[in-house]
Amino acid sequence: MRLTTKGRYAVTAMLDLALHGESGPVSVADVAERQGIPGAYLEQIFARLRRAGCIDSVRGPGGGYVLSLGLEAVSISNILVAVGEGVDATRCHGAADCQEGTQCMTHDLWSELSDQIDDFLRNISLASLVDRVADRRREAGLARIASGGQRLADLIQATNL
Repeated sequence: MRLTTKGRYAVTAMLDLALHGESGPVSVADVAERQGIPGAYLEQIFARLRRAGCIDSVRGPGGGYVLSLGLEAVSISNILVAVGEGVDATRCHGAADCQEGTQCMTHDLWSELSDQIDDFLRNISLASLVDRVADRRREAGLARIASGGQRLADLIQATNL
């Protein structure tokens, strides 16, 4: 069981669209540059996301991609499924033929784990990820202000002002 690069890139790209698409379509090149994802590979991922109805393409000058659904309507699980990924902890990929054509003794355990992971990912929306990023940026800004204030206090103390 593992989340592939394709799945990670798809989630990252969708989050980037959510964060930067407020003012209009976002180009693949912009997402690729911001996120460090190879552009050609990202084009393939966007094609899958578009076919699955997660994003829409806008042609022409200023074109690019936009989310086709609201942030609350898109779960991380939806994104992974859209690009042909999924989280499956079974050795047999859910076919129950893991041990020479029969179900192995631990199949149900791994199958239930897969279901739990999918439930977890289904309950995380793009909206919640956007909120997490906003919270992290806000905290980072406050930390910068706090450290800047400390430097100012140190400077005042050092100059006896």
